[in-house]
Amino acid sequence: MGMKSSLVELVPFAAMVMVEIMDVGLTTLSKAAMSRGMSHFVFVVYSNALATLILLPSSFIIHRNKRPPLTFSVLCKFFLLSLAGITVMQNCVFTGVSYSSPTLASALSNLVPAFTFFLAVVFRMEKFDLRNSRSQIKIMGTLVSISSPPNPTMLTSMNNWVTGGLFLTTASLSLAIWNTAQAAILKGYPSEMTVVSFYCFFGTIQSAILTLIVEKNPNVWALRLDMELISIVYSAIFGSVITFSTLTWCIQKKGPVYVAMFKPLGIAIAALMGAIFLGDTLHIGSVIGALVIVVGFYGVIWAQSKEEKSLDQKRDEKEQGETHEVVDRLQSSSQRTPLLEAYTQEV
Repeated sequence: MGMKSSLVELVPFAAMVMVEIMDVGLTTLSKAAMSRGMSHFVFVVYSNALATLILLPSSFIIHRNKRPPLTFSVLCKFFLLSLAGITVMQNCVFTGVSYSSPTLASALSNLVPAFTFFLAVVFRMEKFDLRNSRSQIKIMGTLVSISSPPNPTMLTSMNNWVTGGLFLTTASLSLAIWNTAQAAILKGYPSEMTVVSFYCFFGTIQSAILTLIVEKNPNVWALRLDMELISIVYSAIFGSVITFSTLTWCIQKKGPVYVAMFKPLGIAIAALMGAIFLGDTLHIGSVIGALVIVVGFYGVIWAQSKEEKSLDQKRDEKEQGETHEVVDRLQSSSQRTPLLEAYTQEV
């Protein structure tokens, strides 16, 4: 029983590691497509449009009897979720990279756990008590995991890196808002597939309107059947359908802070994959930085697992107390019944 419980607990962890690996692949392919002249605004529209074509019919056909009713209020929440997670976040990431570099983008993505933790505490999704050792470990782990910056000489050599940094910081804040808002929406509308489907649908419409405003040349919509098509298909299937579905499921199971803490881990994964598959050199600074990230990451995950066990134990104790109370009432009732019967017989 204990082994089965441990394996179940490992599923969200393994799923989030796979998400970060797929994200590294998406970054590589999208960079290759845009280096050939593809507009990143058009890339966001096409990838989310294809994801919508895959997800939306599946949501209505497979989950038509399981999902809660769609109200105007729920659709408005989906619309705002798309605004933060696709229209603002994705476009700001690509715009920021175009002004600066992928190195700066990787560094500033480390802000996501800090932003998410702050928002989760503000909206009471995460317990925060400075006197509690677990809360202290969470804070320290979050700070440690985001405290491994890239080489400053790589940043200062980039033109317009300040502008790029502003876009990338906005993207990190938008992703943190998306994580937190997603958790709140799933509490009232627990249908992951429907949420992800409309998330991509509204994101496609919003991004298309933004692209029509920003891109004046109609030729940017032309799609070449080479790396551009490959990157869009990869982004739609692995970057949107699988990734968004996995993130939504993990947020519902483990909360927004758990999901956000895997973002810095992506830097370590990218460095390791580059060394294995591309022959990149692993510098000692990169290794130390990766170890620092992992230590901070493990601290937060450990503290959260202890909190979950504590909550489960309190829940079990409460259920046992309620059961004992019911048993005591039944016993008390059975003791009173013979007296009542004796009195009735005497009468």
